[in-house]
Amino acid sequence: MLTTLKNAFKIKEIRQKLFFTFVMMVVIRIGSQLPVPGVNSAYFKSFFEQNAGSALGFFDAITGGSFSSMSLLALGINPYITSSIIMQLLTIAIPKLEEMQKDGEDGRKKIASITRFVTVALALIQGTAMSVGFGRQGLLVNFNALSVITAVAAMTAGSAFLMWIGERITENGVGNGISIVLVINIISRLPADLKNLFAQFVKGKPFATQALAIVIILAIIIVMVVLVIFLNGGTRKIPVQYAQKVQGRKMVGGQSSSIPLKVNTAGVIPIIFAQSLMQFPIIICSFVGYKGTGFWREILNGLDSSNWCNLKTPIYSIGLLVYIVLVIFFAYFYTSITFNPLMVADNMKKQGGFIPGIRPGKPTSDYLTKVLNYIIFIGAVGLTIIGVLPYIFNGLFKASVSFGGTSLIIIVSVVLETMKQIESQMLVRNYKGFLND
Repeated sequence: MLTTLKNAFKIKEIRQKLFFTFVMMVVIRIGSQLPVPGVNSAYFKSFFEQNAGSALGFFDAITGGSFSSMSLLALGINPYITSSIIMQLLTIAIPKLEEMQKDGEDGRKKIASITRFVTVALALIQGTAMSVGFGRQGLLVNFNALSVITAVAAMTAGSAFLMWIGERITENGVGNGISIVLVINIISRLPADLKNLFAQFVKGKPFATQALAIVIILAIIIVMVVLVIFLNGGTRKIPVQYAQKVQGRKMVGGQSSSIPLKVNTAGVIPIIFAQSLMQFPIIICSFVGYKGTGFWREILNGLDSSNWCNLKTPIYSIGLLVYIVLVIFFAYFYTSITFNPLMVADNMKKQGGFIPGIRPGKPTSDYLTKVLNYIIFIGAVGLTIIGVLPYIFNGLFKASVSFGGTSLIIIVSVVLETMKQIESQMLVRNYKGFLND
């Protein structure tokens, strides 16, 4: 990785792209410090201190702390991510969108345009919900129509601006713009998290305890990063052989290929879906100021991840079991709508391809489904372990940090993908230089 970066800086074109990406990152961090007009920033800081490790913690992490400080970028890139997921699901459900996606570059541009409009609509909805829900509780200095409209407009503009920066990084930077925007926000929270861990487990302790705590913290972080790398890079390759056929006077085909099936086929989506589903009731109750009574209070406490694995209230850990079931369910669900074994088998049959030892058509589809189900289960278990570990440490030791399993998966995946993008750009440039010579 370091060698790739070193070589990349030697190439002027890629060096300019890296510099452009860095400048955009600086712009994002500056925007994260600009408060929304008419907002009482102290209110949210106090709110987060009282609800440390709550359902809103992850949301604050992926906005780089912009949410807790109520800056112009408080909504982050989340509306765009949600919009992209919605469009991906609708593309499968609505035939017209599916045809549009298959219609080459023009179709993809139309879908991208629709995604932008959906992003703005979602930002408006989220901004309105936050301004009205929290505004009447003290978020807005003056809770009136003008203050609400100003706050909504500012947050919506901030989210649209982040979307625009992401697209510019994709076009003029190193690529993968939206993901880079997300990662820079997450990484910006790491120094504060490490500082909190140091203050909680190291500062003021005897030397032996300090050394042991530092070793344990570093070991946990390294082990989780290694697990994420293995999970992200794990692939099962299905061999495919193409039959020879005559075209004109030539024999074509006969080559071997493979279908790469990633172990973590759904990426971080299952965790995001599971977290969103479980946090939704808590966030809604926070908006309206409802804390629950009796049975409903117990339900809300069980859904709140800050109460899981707490030895004083073990009953709430049932929520963790529900979370694990949801992660595994969404791993199967999301993969089933993004990878169609029957379509893959039909395409292979049309192109004269077959899996050695497996007949073309339905037997190939059944074989792919069987292998895929096995791989999904392994990936879902690995994803669950990475996602659950931070909750266990938070419950047992009150080690509340933002760089949990989800954040690490996002960071590692984006870093590896970005390095591949840089390597491919270097490779293309080398080919161009060879042809020009």
